[in-house]
Amino acid sequence: MAQRVLLKLSGEALAGEKKTGFDEDTVRGVALQVAQIVKQGVQVGVVIGGGNFWRGRSSERIDRTKADQIGMLATVMNCLYVSEIFRSEGMETMIMTPFAIGAFTELFSKDKAVEALGQGKVVFFAGGTGHPYFSTDTGVVLRAIEVEADCILLAKSIDGVYNADPEKDPSATKYDEITIDEVIAKNLQVVDMTASILARDNKMPMWVFGLNEEQSIVKTMKGDFSGTKVTVG
Repeated sequence: MAQRVLLKLSGEALAGEKKTGFDEDTVRGVALQVAQIVKQGVQVGVVIGGGNFWRGRSSERIDRTKADQIGMLATVMNCLYVSEIFRSEGMETMIMTPFAIGAFTELFSKDKAVEALGQGKVVFFAGGTGHPYFSTDTGVVLRAIEVEADCILLAKSIDGVYNADPEKDPSATKYDEITIDEVIAKNLQVVDMTASILARDNKMPMWVFGLNEEQSIVKTMKGDFSGTKVTVG
């Protein structure tokens, strides 16, 4: 079993069927699963996307840098909320950002993050990389490398990596395992290209699975895995 993992949650997945904002039952379900693996001694970091609040890149009226900054703040809101749900289930948490937000969060430091993880705290890495033009995909790979995680758990709205978009192509087939080189060559968009190359160059494996499947996080950590393993050689 991996001893230190980074869990990437999509904002849309946390919104449930509402597609926007938060679905508390969904978030609490995630919290209960994470609590189980933390009790088993697994160190857990969390990165959350901001798509349940903001997808500003589709707007031509807002400067890209400003749109990305709004997106960063959306991820901070998500982490503040989800952290509180985790706390309500008995976990200790810390929220770190790459930029100062008063008393809301801690400024990111590898040493502080690793120390907190070692103390059994769930560490939320909010705010992406702190720079525009980089997604939370890049953010999760970057933080995983920095804190020397064993792997990244990508909890998505679909249950793995397919050779085509299963929502558009009913004949799409799922990979049980695929190399990051194949992901890049076939442009499968497990994560964005920048994140894929960063994962390849730093040999950071990813396990992709459906968040909405029952006990999917716990099952993944126990080896009862039905998603796709993205290997790095």
